[in-house]
Amino acid sequence: MTSTLTISTLTKRFGEVAALTGVSLSVAPGERVALLGHNGAGKSTLMKIILGLIPATSGAVTICDAAPGSAAARRAVAYLPENAAFHPALTGLEQIRHYLALRGESPALAMPLLEKVGLAQAARRRIGTYSKGMRQRVGLAQALIGHPRLLVLDEPTSGLDPVSRREFYTLLDDLAAHGASILLSSHALTEVEARTDRIVILSKGRLVAEGSLPDLRRRADLPVMLHVTARNGYAPDIARALPGAIMVGGALHLTCPQSQKLETLGRIADLGDKVADLEVLPPSLEDLYSHFSQWAAQ
Repeated sequence: MTSTLTISTLTKRFGEVAALTGVSLSVAPGERVALLGHNGAGKSTLMKIILGLIPATSGAVTICDAAPGSAAARRAVAYLPENAAFHPALTGLEQIRHYLALRGESPALAMPLLEKVGLAQAARRRIGTYSKGMRQRVGLAQALIGHPRLLVLDEPTSGLDPVSRREFYTLLDDLAAHGASILLSSHALTEVEARTDRIVILSKGRLVAEGSLPDLRRRADLPVMLHVTARNGYAPDIARALPGAIMVGGALHLTCPQSQKLETLGRIADLGDKVADLEVLPPSLEDLYSHFSQWAAQ
């Protein structure tokens, strides 16, 4: 399947400063990719190159086989910044109608777009009265004009409450299911952990890790944490069977290498009814991000 976005050995320098060095990645139709990295890692520079706002020093970028900034690429890509700004005197409906007119689309599409992002009831209110989360929804409605094939989203859930964040990702899931490619930059690691297909980690302008969450866990080979809850009176028996376990709040906590996970689970299973509950906690995305970022800094 042809990738919607293809980046090959991309390098960007600002004088003597290398903002990006040899970055290569692709995003397939319907794929949701999280772009992670510390401030200054190169995420914003990468997005600006994809959007055609600045040129690359070397390397190649194509969007649906078109060059960034070309008419074909602009038709295919949409962008939502972290802080979307609109004219405060316009209503949400007037603002989206304006953007539809600029794109040569029917103004009648404005209300369906606002309904799609959950702003139908506030459509005729002035944007100056909107919360930050509501302005983000206006931005998303704008980004959806023209059915873009690639959405570039920079901290898109900034300012959204937990319910709105869940609704936002449900909308992204629907867009991806209909073939849209999504490149999403976020510092909210717990959000993207469960709602993206692939993770890309940048550090100091270099791509230091890429893959699905299971792929990154295998590569990092970080310890697995297990929480074992004993039935009344059996905690000492479990502690003897699991050397190194620590009692925390009535449960026994222990860690083991990935290579010993099945063996450790077998020992716990052998304890039978002495165990009331077991929770297995694999390394989180935050753990993996910290691991690969520190590894790259060495």
